[in-house]
Amino acid sequence: MNTVSIPVVPAASVAGMSTGRVIGAYLAEARSECLRYMRAPGFMLPIMLLPTMFYLLFGVVMGHPPGDDTARYLLVSYGVFGVMSPGLFGFGVSLALERDGGLLTYKRALPMPPGAYLLGKMLMAMVAAAVVILLLLAMGLGLGHVALSWQQAGLLLLTGVLGVLPFCALGMLVGTLIKGQGAPGMLNLIYLPMSFLSGLWIPLNLLPKTLQQIAPVWPSYHLHQLGLTALGLQHGVAIRHAAILVGFAAIFFLIAVRRLRRYG
Repeated sequence: MNTVSIPVVPAASVAGMSTGRVIGAYLAEARSECLRYMRAPGFMLPIMLLPTMFYLLFGVVMGHPPGDDTARYLLVSYGVFGVMSPGLFGFGVSLALERDGGLLTYKRALPMPPGAYLLGKMLMAMVAAAVVILLLLAMGLGLGHVALSWQQAGLLLLTGVLGVLPFCALGMLVGTLIKGQGAPGMLNLIYLPMSFLSGLWIPLNLLPKTLQQIAPVWPSYHLHQLGLTALGLQHGVAIRHAAILVGFAAIFFLIAVRRLRRYG
């Protein structure tokens, strides 16, 4: 049986590329990743519809008086719930499947910057997160008559777009640990309990004391606190929550990159 060998491109050939070609490689990879997922309704529709349907039911249909903080709280909660999904599943499931299929080995043989593959997936997740937040804002302002200033809406959008990155890193780590077929189930075991234990479905003050005390363990809790601060529902130290999220992202990312280098 004949074997086909794929030569690995030396790092020097990538390093010798002009700045314009390097930027073009990053942009091309980001564009291909975004197009690939936008053309996959089986991936994009659940990400967009699940949080919006929950918000439509509990935030709009059930109704809340104008100026009621409950409507804004639900907007933040389902925004965070929706933002987590493209980071965890867009990174974790696709990375696990592409590792099993040998795509990462093929990518390494291409004359492209090694970080372009990961950056493309991050940008895809950020675009998906932005779409989720914009849909929820449109429903909240148009149907739920939520009292928000443009500054608050912009801060919530920025929080969602940047807040997806720690979940990208977590999904990336899971994708290096689990085989492709097992990745969706494992990520759901992380995604759903984390959402509940962070106060996204039920306010933390209604949960048992023990669960309230361990809530800061989850990155979704800190993103939720940032979202509440953006809408003026909380007056805590936003910098502390942002720093913790950066720490989560850095730890998950470094471990995942190390595993990718060692095991592919």
